[in-house]
Amino acid sequence: MVDVLTPSQRARNMAAILGKDTKPEMVVRRLIHGLGYRYVLHDRKLPGTPDLVFPSRRKVVFVHGCYWHLHNCRYGRVIPKTNAGFWAEKRGRNVARDKRNARALKELGWELLVIWECKTRFPLKLVPRIRRFLDGKRSTKRSQ
Repeated sequence: MVDVLTPSQRARNMAAILGKDTKPEMVVRRLIHGLGYRYVLHDRKLPGTPDLVFPSRRKVVFVHGCYWHLHNCRYGRVIPKTNAGFWAEKRGRNVARDKRNARALKELGWELLVIWECKTRFPLKLVPRIRRFLDGKRSTKRSQ
């Protein structure tokens, strides 16, 4: 199937996709704020610049787009029809970077939670998971 957009239109479209303040991230932020938790946004001092940082709890939350981070859902399994090799490599690099950042955060003593874009479609189902993560006791295994 041929792309319905010209290469320049497609390039403009892809360039317009944001890395922060995305709709799924805003859903999670509103939900967590409504639950009474306060956080720091996009702390560039931490590996991976987590979307939400809870400094006193030493916990971070990432909100990942299913397509961009290769989630195992129908949105993450989409294979582009044009320039498929480039996008497969790009998305693969995203996953590798996510693993490096998660490892670095854990080595610094941070716990992390990844919330996938597809799960933000039903935000109330996220509440128990978020509460367990944020209210849970820190693990005793800590490398510093």
